[in-house]
Amino acid sequence: MKKMFLKFSRIERNGIFMLLSIIIAIQLLYFFSDFSVAKENDLRKQKWIALQPVMDSLKKEKEDYVPKIYPFNPNFITDFKGYKLGMSVAEIDRLLAFRKTNKYVNSAQEFQQVTMVSDSLLKTMAPYFKFPDWVNNRKNKQFVDYSKPNFEKKQKTVVMDINQATQEDLIKVYGIGPALSERILKEKSKFGSFMTMDQIQHIWGLSPEVIENLNKHFEIRSIPDVKKLQINTASIKELSEFPYFRYALAREIVIYRSMKGSIKSAEDLSKIKGFPVEKVSIIDKYLEY
Repeated sequence: MKKMFLKFSRIERNGIFMLLSIIIAIQLLYFFSDFSVAKENDLRKQKWIALQPVMDSLKKEKEDYVPKIYPFNPNFITDFKGYKLGMSVAEIDRLLAFRKTNKYVNSAQEFQQVTMVSDSLLKTMAPYFKFPDWVNNRKNKQFVDYSKPNFEKKQKTVVMDINQATQEDLIKVYGIGPALSERILKEKSKFGSFMTMDQIQHIWGLSPEVIENLNKHFEIRSIPDVKKLQINTASIKELSEFPYFRYALAREIVIYRSMKGSIKSAEDLSKIKGFPVEKVSIIDKYLEY
């Protein structure tokens, strides 16, 4: 009976051997396998969970963020800035069209009259408007009654040659400060001398009131001796160095010369593609035909 119990058939022995092999293989796999990846992934997951409150806080800050608006001159609002401030395309276009006439708005009320923005939008924008000091000084300046005996007849204005003016002379003009006076002198140095007071109108940052004051105090006393540009023989490089020209316009001038033979007058200049017609009378004074 005992022998029959310990006796296994071939199939049974193979089964026992296979079972032992599987057990040994599982033990070896467990012994030699690295399960740290799963642990590492689990640690990463825990780190992400720990960072979740920080991420939620940053997300809330982004949602609550209100961009800071710095003071600005409304005369120089760009399309993009106008859009960011809530202005419509039509309102921005009205302002740009007004500025093309070389005029400026000097108060929030004038800004609304030109752009036709709503009262609610003006209310949000107006606190950030920053006008030049001379505009604010003009508004705050108290009225003085010059008809009283204490005030003598206004002293006669001394007019001097703009080409001889120093920075100190320019600063004496109401509305001109160190920055604007330096800009005027820099513009003069580009040409050597001003040929006409009309050039003042094309200097950036000068308001109509300041230009009017400059014309009261300065003039062109005599035609300055400047080296004129040979419009019919100058190279593209030489043409592009002229203050009112750029490379593209210099190229158009050379093309026009090659097609027409030569440029004979200011009238011919106005026919050139891209030529600044509004400055043709000024440019003409610096050219030799």
